[in-house]
Amino acid sequence: MMKHLLLIGVIITSAAGLHAQDKTIQNLQTEGSKNIKKDAADTAKKTWKTGGLFSINASQASLSNWSAGGDDFSMALTAYLNGYAFYKHGKHYWDNTLDINFGYVNTTSLGARKNDDRVDYLTKYGYELNSKLSLATLFNFRTQMLRGYTYDKDVKTFASTFLAPAYVTLSLGIDYRPVKNLSIFVSPVSSRWIIVKDDSLSARGIYGVDTGKHSINEMGAYVTVNYSAKLNDIVTYKGRLDLFSNYKHNPQNVDLYMTNLFAVKLSRVLSATWSLDLIYDDDTKLFGPDKNSAGLQMKSVIGAGLLVKF
Repeated sequence: MMKHLLLIGVIITSAAGLHAQDKTIQNLQTEGSKNIKKDAADTAKKTWKTGGLFSINASQASLSNWSAGGDDFSMALTAYLNGYAFYKHGKHYWDNTLDINFGYVNTTSLGARKNDDRVDYLTKYGYELNSKLSLATLFNFRTQMLRGYTYDKDVKTFASTFLAPAYVTLSLGIDYRPVKNLSIFVSPVSSRWIIVKDDSLSARGIYGVDTGKHSINEMGAYVTVNYSAKLNDIVTYKGRLDLFSNYKHNPQNVDLYMTNLFAVKLSRVLSATWSLDLIYDDDTKLFGPDKNSAGLQMKSVIGAGLLVKF
């Protein structure tokens, strides 16, 4: 009888031990599953957001014995590249955008010339005070890539090249973001450098840089407004407005720089685009009857072609 009781006790003890082991294993599996899910969530959370778009439009026309007149041959090519990289961690953010535009036209009557050329890099670091307002510092660099000319009838005049002119702006101010995709940066203390690296352009003193000098520094107030929106299912808009008032010279003559880009999606990769740029710089004296006055510059380009988002 005693042997039977001992055997029953051993069986009960073993069963209890196995049950406890099963519970332990289950708990370990549950905790492990939680950790795996947590690790996966941490890994999936991104601090960088990157992307952009590339657009290229081309057109070509040929005429032969065309009574209405026109150029025997014409070709136009325009390309636009926009890239962005946005970093966000806690109250800190870092916003970067790069825009590159280039346009080329070739006709039998006018020859080959560029009709668009721009390199524009903007970077902004901010610290959030609340959900809409931040302390921020901004750096902007803007120039063109190739030699550019102004045309007066049959006379071609050298007007620009890489780093001539170039504009470098460094600002400290407030970044206000009232709604998604809208940023209004205001700086009462900004420093701007105008660079004219080319000797022949520097000798003419046409961009506000003293004759024979290669750069000048300006202190002033600076405002930049950046906005992008999807207007409907097929139309998107991206725009920017820069205003700068030079405290040292004619602060009432505010420099203006504005870009607008509308894109209409025609298919998955085809689109129509319209870009409109406006510039007024009181120190760019290339216009007027004597070619020594400032003036509002306007550029409008319409095209259809390939549009790729990345």
